[in-house]
Amino acid sequence: MIDIHSHILWGLDDGAESFEESVAMLQIAAEAGTTDIVATPHANYRYRYQPEVVKQRIAELSATLAGKPRIYQGCDFHLSFENVQGALEDSGKFVINGSQYLLVEFPDTSMAGMSRILSALLDRGLIPIMTHPERNAHLHKITPDFVEWIEKGCLVQLTGQSLLGRFGKSAEEASWEMLRRGLVHFVASDAHDTRDRSPRLDAAFEAVSKRIGGRQAERLFLEHPRAVLTGDVVEVEIPKRKSWFRWWN
Repeated sequence: MIDIHSHILWGLDDGAESFEESVAMLQIAAEAGTTDIVATPHANYRYRYQPEVVKQRIAELSATLAGKPRIYQGCDFHLSFENVQGALEDSGKFVINGSQYLLVEFPDTSMAGMSRILSALLDRGLIPIMTHPERNAHLHKITPDFVEWIEKGCLVQLTGQSLLGRFGKSAEEASWEMLRRGLVHFVASDAHDTRDRSPRLDAAFEAVSKRIGGRQAERLFLEHPRAVLTGDVVEVEIPKRKSWFRWWN
């Protein structure tokens, strides 16, 4: 499995607190079947994104763990005005592994202006990957604007633990509904520690395999994430808009 969203680098945000915890998180990921993982520290009003520090810490961890799992550089990019301006000026600063793919996190409050912002990023050649919409008070309702953003070219990443109920019933139900309607392109851990929000993806992979099918699980946990790392095209289906009667789906 390939994990495109994690907070495994110590001392950069609210994820790992020490080098030792970073090592422990990566060992858990490897033991659960993750071969590749992207380190995505927050870039927001509280945490400043420091790409050179990120690169250095990835190198230290990779040397310690002999490349198991392989670690790549990315960012948990919050859609603030300052961040968006920075990404439009330097499109390669925040992306995953030098590709065109950019993890984006929406504000918890207003969605005002988000369509314009996402369009600007797409026009710049970036492909926004909208992170954990099932945990967003607005997006978990699967609003028409959310579906429209996917139709425009944005992609969607669920959190593995949301599928297992870790973030409550509402997030769990929204996750499975998004999967059922073909609105999801990745499942990642969004790991922050070794216990409560660990980097294990195996249980989520098994759950998706049972309910949606093994072929779709392969796409969400392996094929699509691999395309992000290599900068290739993520092949997606046209999302299903909600029918008037549920039984029509």
